[in-house]
Amino acid sequence: MKARVTVTLKPGVLDPQGRAIHHALESLGFSGVEGVRQGKLIELDVADGTDTATIEDMCRKLLANTVIENFKVELL
Repeated sequence: MKARVTVTLKPGVLDPQGRAIHHALESLGFSGVEGVRQGKLIELDVADGTDTATIEDMCRKLLANTVIENFKVELL
């Protein structure tokens, strides 16, 4: 079974990587981009029957820094 975990910065947390991407896009001539937030996508192969609560526990303990990041789990 596959699970997809999307990790994003919480609103209000500074995002220097997003700012660098935004600046680079402008430098390349792409206008109209008003903001960029950069995050992580993690795909897990887990045993069939692994419940969402177990994957959320993985996120809290290792995959996301819950002080500054949010995460979303999708079972595929």
